[in-house]
Amino acid sequence: MSEDRNEQAEAESGSYCETPAESPERAEGPPYAECVLCRKPTEYAESVKGITLCPVCEWQEAQRTACSG
Repeated sequence: MSEDRNEQAEAESGSYCETPAESPERAEGPPYAECVLCRKPTEYAESVKGITLCPVCEWQEAQRTACSG
């Protein structure tokens, strides 16, 4: 029965994939925040709150969480 509810909820929402939240604005210059995974500089300012990822880790995370269909 719970599967029927999940299918109904997905049908009502119109999508199987969630839309990712918008990312913060890119920094104009240093100092840059460190990537939380690899510690390399990101494109975000140090003042950005939350999880910051470098472009490589951001791309890899998007591949892992992409909707397969």
